[in-house]
Amino acid sequence: MEVFKIAIYHFEAKMISRGTGRSVVAAAAYASCSQIYNDYDGVMHNYTKKSGLLHSEVILPSNAPAAWQDRAELWNAVEAAEKSKDNQLARELIVALPVELRLDEWKTMLCDFLSEQCVDKGMCADYSIHDTDGHNPHAHILLTVRPLDNKGKWQAKTQKEYLCKCGDEERGFTSEEFKTAQADGWEKQYQYCIGKKKVYMTPSEAAANNYERVNKYPKSTRYGRQNPICAEWNSEEQLLKWRKAWETAVNKALENNNISKPIDCHSFKERGIDEQPTIHEGVTARIIEQRGGVSDRCEINRQIRADNALVRELKALIKELIEKVKKSIPNIAAALEDIRGRLLLINYQLRFNIKQLKQIEVERSIIPTLLKRYKKISADLKDKISTKKKLQVEKKACPSINIVKHTKLSKQLTAVTGDIEELKFQEKSVLDDLSCVDEKQVYTVERNFRHNLYVAEQLNLKNTELKQECEAEKSQYIKIRDNIPPENLETVQVECIAIRAANRRKTHETLQETYGYRYSGDIFKDAENAVNAELNEKPVKQSLRRRLRQKQHETAFHHSTQKRNYEYER
Repeated sequence: MEVFKIAIYHFEAKMISRGTGRSVVAAAAYASCSQIYNDYDGVMHNYTKKSGLLHSEVILPSNAPAAWQDRAELWNAVEAAEKSKDNQLARELIVALPVELRLDEWKTMLCDFLSEQCVDKGMCADYSIHDTDGHNPHAHILLTVRPLDNKGKWQAKTQKEYLCKCGDEERGFTSEEFKTAQADGWEKQYQYCIGKKKVYMTPSEAAANNYERVNKYPKSTRYGRQNPICAEWNSEEQLLKWRKAWETAVNKALENNNISKPIDCHSFKERGIDEQPTIHEGVTARIIEQRGGVSDRCEINRQIRADNALVRELKALIKELIEKVKKSIPNIAAALEDIRGRLLLINYQLRFNIKQLKQIEVERSIIPTLLKRYKKISADLKDKISTKKKLQVEKKACPSINIVKHTKLSKQLTAVTGDIEELKFQEKSVLDDLSCVDEKQVYTVERNFRHNLYVAEQLNLKNTELKQECEAEKSQYIKIRDNIPPENLETVQVECIAIRAANRRKTHETLQETYGYRYSGDIFKDAENAVNAELNEKPVKQSLRRRLRQKQHETAFHHSTQKRNYEYER
């Protein structure tokens, strides 16, 4: 079977900051699969053994030094310009490249996009094209975040902004602005002592009361005033422009190659798609799966895809059923029962998720306390064992003639040994409560607990979507049922009951395939009862039961006649 590759939209933007422990030199070396020495911290970053690099290039604005064409010079200059331990160093973009295009077309598309959207605005850009397995072409883009002046020198990201006062009004001014504002009566504010308190006021106010100034530092805003160029580059509007520009660049390249499969930068919600998007899996998760393991992130995505498949199935059914409803009573009944089946699926998912949430909530009330107690006992046990060893060494070194000290050390050793045995008993008790046999399993329990908290967040979001879907399906069911003429209502009910068992079995099989060993018959029964209650349907009358039996009899007689006719023809 031939597999068709299609372009996807992926545009990820994040900041490289020292505050998160990252280095832009390391990021540049990784993206370009090269070796670069970081002058800032003296670390050599070597990624020359990394595979998958197809092309790497630095693009500079006209006012940047020519030496920065060497990425080692460029990013070391960036590191040198930032003095603080938590400075933002660069912005990193990761974009998916259309699989339908070739390397030269990717290079042209990236150069055009970066030149127009970034370099022409004063940013230095460093991009690298990767494709490790031939199925996931993408580009890593590094952009500078500090503007350059006309001489190629770094500008300041922020300026000191002094909070000045004129009368009762307070306003912020930079140093240059204050020179003009001072002539209009604006004064800087300093701290002055008023008894035991320190209060900001202007020198003229302090002079009138003979207050003593505390220090020479004027009152200012906490972070200063951001460079307007930096403010524009860091704005949400700029990110949205980049996302739209990348969509335009890719679609233009696809159109030039006569490929009519455009990508879209908008989210599922913005495009009116009710499906839940998958989460980013990452390289580590894929390696775990390739080695035969089960990654939590991949498992979540598999569940999301299964849920989305159910959603797509529902939408296809609704579209088909709306057409059926217009034609005949049997089709109306089929439409109602199909919606009932979907409601059963949704209610099952809700109850299954709620059961998981309850289990996690029980863990939330027990596991943290047990983990805290275990760590405390473990720490105390280590201290006691260390104390015992010291006492044993001291006793061994003590001359036998010193009976008093020998006796004292023996008593201390006996007491410490008793404490150790008690702590070991307590540790064993906590391990039993955690269903663990050793410390390694405790760490596994702690890791699984943190993961379950993340799963709980995802389940709560999913339940909100499921409740909305349930209300929509219920409204559709009631709308169809209320539009049935009164004289046909009983006939439709008979048809519904006749096909309900088969639809129920189909729904049961779908859930078993989706949930596998985790499927629960009890939850299915609860979901079925809930659907009946939500639809508020009256019990079946005796007249309906008789008509149903008659219909089943007629169906069986019809099949029997067909069989006899077939045998006669033979």
